[in-house]
Amino acid sequence: MLHTVAVRGYRSLREVVIPLAGLTVVTGANGTGKSSVYRSLRLLADCARNEVIGSLAREGGLESVLWAGPEGLGGARRTGSAQGTTRTRPVALELGFASDDFGYLIDLGLPQFAGPGSSFARDPEIKREVVFAGPRLRPSATLVSRGRDYAEAASESGRGFEEITRSLPAYRSVLAEYAHPGALPELAAVRDRLRGWRFYDGFRVDADAPARQPRIGTRTPVLSDDGADLAAAVQTIIEAGFDDLARAVADAFDDATVSVAVTDGLFELQLHQKGMLRPLRTAELSDGTLRFLLWGAALLSPAPPSLMVLNEPETSLHPDLVGPLAAMIRAAAANTQVVVVTHSAAMRKHLADDGSTEIELHKDWGETRITGQTNLSAPPWDWGKR
Repeated sequence: MLHTVAVRGYRSLREVVIPLAGLTVVTGANGTGKSSVYRSLRLLADCARNEVIGSLAREGGLESVLWAGPEGLGGARRTGSAQGTTRTRPVALELGFASDDFGYLIDLGLPQFAGPGSSFARDPEIKREVVFAGPRLRPSATLVSRGRDYAEAASESGRGFEEITRSLPAYRSVLAEYAHPGALPELAAVRDRLRGWRFYDGFRVDADAPARQPRIGTRTPVLSDDGADLAAAVQTIIEAGFDDLARAVADAFDDATVSVAVTDGLFELQLHQKGMLRPLRTAELSDGTLRFLLWGAALLSPAPPSLMVLNEPETSLHPDLVGPLAAMIRAAAANTQVVVVTHSAAMRKHLADDGSTEIELHKDWGETRITGQTNLSAPPWDWGKR
């Protein structure tokens, strides 16, 4: 289980170290940095697929996402005025996590030289990557270390490091390039964990939404991001013998049931309600009903990941559905670690009843901070140096 996520230099997250539990609720007013926490977790997952450079480019490039304030805000808080200061660290976006077994840190910086005549001179470079054992980065706990184009791994004898490569491109992650289970099992374990993380940021439910169309179905233990394979995912849950989804649907819609109709290989979800002479097809469902079923298929997967991150799942749902949705989130948290980003008081209350850990964010001089956290109460974390 992850117990720490750390971000430095990303948007309003000048430097934040977030403690995580089995079920963590990240909340706060609009504009306090909740979405930045969500996106930073996605960037971490992108590192395992060699997609982090492209993801930053789609956000406008590294210079667009970097913390825009001074390196430190101590002077601003003392004087009441923010002033530029002499930098003591390189310009960087740094991300990392620590778990029960391994941790990972990546340091992304401005490019030095992309090559003569290159059109990619604005692409950020991976300056540093570290895989370490235990709750924090220490030299003695380092397992794999990468500095620009050079990477090395701790030797099997435990004495020193052995070279992996001297020619690793600055836009390629050591996680994706050298994570071979036989040679570097720790690197492979971190890569596979990050690739397994799942992110859900709402679903389309308009008339042309993918979830409303009959689709060719195959066994689907993981719902796609757009929900196009909803019917196949629900049928997979049904055949796996899990009844959490059936209970949630009955609770939410007055003892309704779901089934999947299959015609010439085309799968289509159906909702059976009391008093109706026939089931309703997905094309006939209300937006809120379809969205609830999509969340159910996502949360109650027969193949739970190590981490699932949900961004404002209660959006556009009727208040009466928030309780049943929270029940599905709690059911998912029994099998996987869940992070819920929300500003819904009702969702927070329902999840608090089951012992979730709440992280409240607020803004102070433009910086996202965790309410009530001090230097003594923050999880241990060490960024190291380039």
